[in-house]
Amino acid sequence: MLTREQAGEIFDRIRRLSTADEVEVLFSDGRFALTRFANNIIHQNVAEENHVVSVRSVFGGRTARAFTNKFDEESLRQVVRSADALAKVQHPDADLLPIPDAAEAAGLRPAGQPRAAVPTYSAPSRHFAATAGITPELRADGVKKIVGVAEKHGLTTAGVFSSAESLDGVFNSRGLSRWHTQTSAEVSITMLAADSSGWQKANSPDVRNLDPLALAEVAAQKALDSAHPREIPAGKYMVILEPAAVLDIVGFTFWDYSGMAILDQRSFLTGRIGTKLFGDNISIWDDVAHPLQTGSPFDGEGVQRQRVGLVENGIVKRVVYARATAQRMKGSEYKDKVGPIEATGHGFALPNEMGEMPLNIVFAAAGDPQTVEQMIASTERGVLVTRLWYIREVEPFEKMLTGMTRDGTFLVENGRVQGGVRNFRFNESLIHMLSNVEAMSVPVRSSGEESFDMVVPAMKVKEFNFTEVTKF
Repeated sequence: MLTREQAGEIFDRIRRLSTADEVEVLFSDGRFALTRFANNIIHQNVAEENHVVSVRSVFGGRTARAFTNKFDEESLRQVVRSADALAKVQHPDADLLPIPDAAEAAGLRPAGQPRAAVPTYSAPSRHFAATAGITPELRADGVKKIVGVAEKHGLTTAGVFSSAESLDGVFNSRGLSRWHTQTSAEVSITMLAADSSGWQKANSPDVRNLDPLALAEVAAQKALDSAHPREIPAGKYMVILEPAAVLDIVGFTFWDYSGMAILDQRSFLTGRIGTKLFGDNISIWDDVAHPLQTGSPFDGEGVQRQRVGLVENGIVKRVVYARATAQRMKGSEYKDKVGPIEATGHGFALPNEMGEMPLNIVFAAAGDPQTVEQMIASTERGVLVTRLWYIREVEPFEKMLTGMTRDGTFLVENGRVQGGVRNFRFNESLIHMLSNVEAMSVPVRSSGEESFDMVVPAMKVKEFNFTEVTKF
């Protein structure tokens, strides 16, 4: 892995080679290893490491980027030559701002204002030696425990146990220097029976937070309990969504919490900021410093990520902004309709077409949190859903989505789980869904397959719309 000092030396070499007015260099470095298993045996063990330098050159309102993963002098010379040449043939971008210096990136002043003292960042540590030190033997031992659970219950298991160590760095010609390292470990398990399945997945920067054996036992129990699934008719049901199911469906909204999406009129929040869209018990914010979150504390330009309240008691309060998007919004027809306008540190690396996005979503606990077991106990008739998959957007303004249940779908009657049911396809508006949440659990860090990790609760939702029954 690169060190910050090595990256600084590489940046100095790139700066000397470039003729650009301004230069920005992004560093990314990662080690990733994965042990994959199926049919109760390990069948793949892979590892890779890659170092990438991304150079952005700016010439009088024109900008472009080039990449290399070689750090010798000729390779750096070539990547700088490519970035400079590409930038010179671009059309001028009227919205392109000067590269930020350290004070602006720290959120101490807007672009163009006098310099201020720059504080020392105190980002939470997301790098754990135990995770960085995971070996193939340790992953194999975790898989052995998972397979042991499968064999004990007469099931077949498949999944992955992966580990990673990564860094992100931003250096620019105005003196900005940002650096972040982190680790990650992930376990995903599917348990298969003749006519049923169960699933569990978890991810954490600290491998000590993962328990493959416990995850395997839950996945196995779901497969056993959903065996011989009965068919019940499609329709509107009281639904208890476990956190992974909540994550994968609500994840489809957060591209819309973007100033650029509103300016492009592709956000379902266009004309709705300041209005009540969801139930009183829905409050959401973006917070990279939350103890259950992970990721870099700065965005693609090195700007400090801020904690942003997106929804408060059902009212949409704010969206996030990259620097240039905030500048554009201040001169737009929406400027008086979108709440506070300032760069929030959520921009992607430039140039890009998407602007920004909140990536550290946290749902607030509301009222008196309930466990999933308590939600089941208070349900006369409903459906318990482990996870959702194959989710697609049907209608963007009402956020109508379709998808299917999978790997553990159960009938709940008279406060008890009565057994597995065949899976459903759903057509559901997220606005409708988040307006009909009757109960929530304590939010937890959760992993799914259709969206990024978030801190979300389980939810008990009334009138969730299942449109048809699947064949399995």
